[in-house]
Amino acid sequence: MIRSELEHAIRAAARIMQANSIIVIGSQSILGTWSEDELPPLVTASPEVDMMPLSDDDSEALARRLDIAGEWSAFHQAHGFYIDGVGRSTATLPGGWEERLVDVEAVDFDGVRSFGLCLDPHDLCVAKVVAHREKDRAFVDALIVAGLIDPEVLLERLTVTERIDGISLDYAYGWLLDRVGANASTTASQGPTRSPGWEQPRDQRGRFEPVPQSEPEISL
Repeated sequence: MIRSELEHAIRAAARIMQANSIIVIGSQSILGTWSEDELPPLVTASPEVDMMPLSDDDSEALARRLDIAGEWSAFHQAHGFYIDGVGRSTATLPGGWEERLVDVEAVDFDGVRSFGLCLDPHDLCVAKVVAHREKDRAFVDALIVAGLIDPEVLLERLTVTERIDGISLDYAYGWLLDRVGANASTTASQGPTRSPGWEQPRDQRGRFEPVPQSEPEISL
């Protein structure tokens, strides 16, 4: 999926729901922060856009109404991606996630503006780590390796995440601690480590700025 397709999905969902804002909660919410050119191909591979209404009371109605643009629909066949209406119980997210949503504006052909409120990338990755499926771990790992996600920030967010059973929490902590160790080893070979609690700076649109990479020293 590419950014323009995400915007298309937002416009379509807004028209179907007759709402000007909708929350994008699935993996493709990552396109709210970075374009497809800035992301590893693995993380934009899914053709599914998970969306939910601002009020969870409307989630069942949303799911039914979005069937018109769902999997195997004429919309899916025409555009190569589809929309899935979900509720808040779909993902386990850190406290304060709603305050970190990233706005994506989508303008319709008649000038009507609608907004997709996309998950902050670190909040999205916490949900992926907690789900602990192989495809979710691969998604997060690709972003960590690309330098776009900091596993230490994920550990911090995990401490303020509720509704996690003990087994899932143990798996999530264990996997992230492994990634912190691997990331520290890589960073040590490239240059100075980041201070505790470091988060990537955002630009004026709320998107994360690229992380500068240290050039290795070369002895002549």
